[in-house]
Amino acid sequence: MDFSTIKTSLDNHIFTITINRPDKLNALNQTVLDELNEAMELVYKDEKIKAVIITGTGEKAFVAGADISEFVSEKDNEGENLAKKGQDIFFKIENCPKPVIAAVNGFALGGGCELAMACHFRLANTNAKFGQPEVNLGLIPGYGGTQRLTMLIGKGKAMELMMTGNMIGAEEAKSLGLVNYVESPENLLPKTKEILNTILSKSPVAVSKVIAAVNTFYDPRKNGFDEEVKLFGKVFESDDKKEGTAAFLEKRKPAFK
Repeated sequence: MDFSTIKTSLDNHIFTITINRPDKLNALNQTVLDELNEAMELVYKDEKIKAVIITGTGEKAFVAGADISEFVSEKDNEGENLAKKGQDIFFKIENCPKPVIAAVNGFALGGGCELAMACHFRLANTNAKFGQPEVNLGLIPGYGGTQRLTMLIGKGKAMELMMTGNMIGAEEAKSLGLVNYVESPENLLPKTKEILNTILSKSPVAVSKVIAAVNTFYDPRKNGFDEEVKLFGKVFESDDKKEGTAAFLEKRKPAFK
């Protein structure tokens, strides 16, 4: 599949999506969003893809925000449609049954921070900066940022960051729970792949249900405990459960399907 604003590669079942607009600090324009959506459609359908890394080209930026030049040309009544489109694509990432990790290699601001937060968790290099500076433009986050930042770091700090537009560095992001690991620039992708390879050694059925169950915690339409019971029932009937329990009792490594 050919793309103009993203690069993709598949290595050992790990599909890497790289936002590739280095001259614009990898800013999200409508083409990037469309191609990101297409790439995620491929992730859902292609059985060779077992896990995903989302990152950015170059040393400066993961994604430095939305492409503001497009906002100037849009009509005033298009705002809701823009936000809905971005949210729908980011929901596709968040609800992907395969693990999706953000490898944040620089600025993750505005839509870039929102993209990183839509992933299941995040690693950052030491140069990474996070923020939701939309108030500087007379805007608010529209791709899920008001909700996910609050979920991840709590109401008080989320309010502060979104109202001031201030950025935070990688270490502070880690201390707040926004990122799981801070690595050197050269070790960011190897560490991300190391974690994904550990996940890929587990039951893919169980991993997909972990994603679904944890996401339910943040869905007010569902009771998370009830959903956990249903998902546990599904994995309990799976071939992977039979293999995993047999391997444990036989003191061998499981061979999950």
